[in-house]
Amino acid sequence: MNLGAFSLSLAVKDLVTSKAFYQKLGFSVLAGAAAQNWLILKNGSTVIGLFQGMFEQNMLTFNPGWDSQAATLTDFTDVRDIAHRLKADGIALQSDVDAQSNGPASFIVVDPDGNNILLDQHVQKIPPPA
Repeated sequence: MNLGAFSLSLAVKDLVTSKAFYQKLGFSVLAGAAAQNWLILKNGSTVIGLFQGMFEQNMLTFNPGWDSQAATLTDFTDVRDIAHRLKADGIALQSDVDAQSNGPASFIVVDPDGNNILLDQHVQKIPPPA
């Protein structure tokens, strides 16, 4: 099971201050919308997201369907398939995904230590040609 691109999503108090701090550490803006209080920053292969007022704590984030450059992959495990497998393995989902949907979707699981893990798919999986 491939979970996709990995990043750390940080719940920040002040997006502008946090952006300036991480830029001093060598990060540059990869994507996002400061007007909507979120930015994705990158330093080499390390990706972090800064999110002001969107969630209460930091979380691990995986993006099925993306590589580390946020480029769409042609072959990946769909977020609905990941959710199904986790549930079959006895892992409770904090938020669920509609198994009948397709395209972008997300869900959250919590690890045994209380850390949130977001699986956030932004792309639609295209079935292979018949």
